[in-house]
Amino acid sequence: MNLKKMMSFVLVSLSLISITTAQSSQLKELDINLENYDYPFPVHFITLNNQHVKLEMAYMDVHPEHPNGKNILLLHGKNFNGAYWEQTAKRLADEGFRVIIPDQIGFGKSTKPANYQYTFQQLALNTKAILDSLGIEQTSVLGHSMGGMLATRFVLMFPERTDKFILENPIGLEDWKLKVPYKPVDWWYQSELKKSYEGIKKYQLESYYDNKWKPEYDEWVNLLAGWTLNTDYPIIAWNAALTYDMIFTQPVCYEFKDVTAPTLLIIGQRDRTALGKPLVSPEVRATMGNYPELGRQTQREIKGSQLVEIDNIGHLPHIEAFDRFIEPLVKFLKE
Repeated sequence: MNLKKMMSFVLVSLSLISITTAQSSQLKELDINLENYDYPFPVHFITLNNQHVKLEMAYMDVHPEHPNGKNILLLHGKNFNGAYWEQTAKRLADEGFRVIIPDQIGFGKSTKPANYQYTFQQLALNTKAILDSLGIEQTSVLGHSMGGMLATRFVLMFPERTDKFILENPIGLEDWKLKVPYKPVDWWYQSELKKSYEGIKKYQLESYYDNKWKPEYDEWVNLLAGWTLNTDYPIIAWNAALTYDMIFTQPVCYEFKDVTAPTLLIIGQRDRTALGKPLVSPEVRATMGNYPELGRQTQREIKGSQLVEIDNIGHLPHIEAFDRFIEPLVKFLKE
């Protein structure tokens, strides 16, 4: 790198640090269940009693003005909650779909239990309980990131309740425990306790957006970082640690061959997300999170599935490139 380019890089970096520091100083502390954060649609709750714990599970139920008689379930990723589906839900409702958007237990406005055995099977049962309470017999299921692993488990457990199945840059297309050394829940907990606004934004900037930040991305940093200011943050960190363990120890990739629902894969081709990358050598790291190949491999495993590859887009197509995400989704749902 020549001197001129180096100076330019330094100035840009300093500018970014200055902006980040200013933003972090204005960060709002968020309640453990986001009582002081408004969702885009009215929030409802269902009471669950499992594992000797009474839990409140939040969800949004978006009704279309002109119903087409079909429903769709939107399942969020690990670093998010149902609020980030706002634009997607509005468009799907405009197309006539009733849209159900849960916050899983441990996430968003739902209960953060002190002790809970997290399994994708349990989360699928919790999600089904919402549908049962609403009298919804059949629905399409869309899962993003960790929500893709949950969506996969849901459609495997309840094929008779599944209309269509959509995976948007899901994690779990590969089995990371084959490459990443196991870390106990306590290790993940300590890692979560160290999180900060600066670290969260740096991860999202590099991992999600190819170092190209837009103001509308701030909300998804602030939601996570605002929790770190709360005195109850250790409870949130503990739940996050438990869900990391669930992800690593409960792969779904071996069961894609058993999916029978019509399936669409929407895969941002720049994505290289893989949990545990810092724990392995650079050589092993280079073999993880190859979404272009993983998407094609998964398409081969799910009989009759369709694959939409979105060039130069990362882990969040519905945030980073909404139009390129929503058009194939709507087309598939209307087929």
